[in-house]
Amino acid sequence: MQKEIIIKNYLPPFASVLLIILLWQISVMLLDIESWFLPSPVNIIAELINSYKILFEHSLITLFEIIIGLVISILISLVISSLIFWFKSFEKTIYPLLITSQIIPVFTLAPILIVWFGTGLFSKVIIIVLFTFFPLVINLVTAIKNVDIDMIRMFNSHGSTKLQMYKKLYIPSILPNFLSGCKIACVISVIGAVIGEWIGSSSGLGWVMKISGPQFQTSRVFASIVCLSIIAILLFFIVVSIEKKLLRRYPL
Repeated sequence: MQKEIIIKNYLPPFASVLLIILLWQISVMLLDIESWFLPSPVNIIAELINSYKILFEHSLITLFEIIIGLVISILISLVISSLIFWFKSFEKTIYPLLITSQIIPVFTLAPILIVWFGTGLFSKVIIIVLFTFFPLVINLVTAIKNVDIDMIRMFNSHGSTKLQMYKKLYIPSILPNFLSGCKIACVISVIGAVIGEWIGSSSGLGWVMKISGPQFQTSRVFASIVCLSIIAILLFFIVVSIEKKLLRRYPL
């Protein structure tokens, strides 16, 4: 039964990816496309093997930036959503600022952040936070607003304090939305890290892509993209595994 579930869930996407790679390889070979213009999957795999030390080193740097940015985003989202729960008027104050923060494209702010904070870790983390905190906050606030009104009345009728209601009702209710926001943030954080490293950095996969492109090392650019994809998938599945454990602990 377990094998059937695994086959049903993972075989279709795996087969689709494999088919795309196969068609890509055949097309490059038949059309005789130069590797500097569009490397074949075989060339990209060869680059991953030949440059594994460089790619691994810079992958760790990018991953470190992403983890710090995600942790800060999660903390910010939890603080903001908690303040909205405890102080209803706080929502009217903070919501316009949250919307305004998303109107301005983050990549236009990146050069300014580099000027203000330099090309070190801090500027990259800020960019990642700007990319990731919004979906987390919105998911949490939406979940708080959608808590079952009948459950709230039942808790009130039993004389529950606001703290008890927050622990017993709101946390289990908002948990699925929060974890969904985390899964979105994991993927978006990779984009933020690449933009930060691209604009101003001397390390990380974004920097590797930046210097490899003008040198026509297209295979290395694609190899960096593969590494970024692996990071995003890894973080996504970590959240999925945490989600399964937490939802068993806090059943709805």
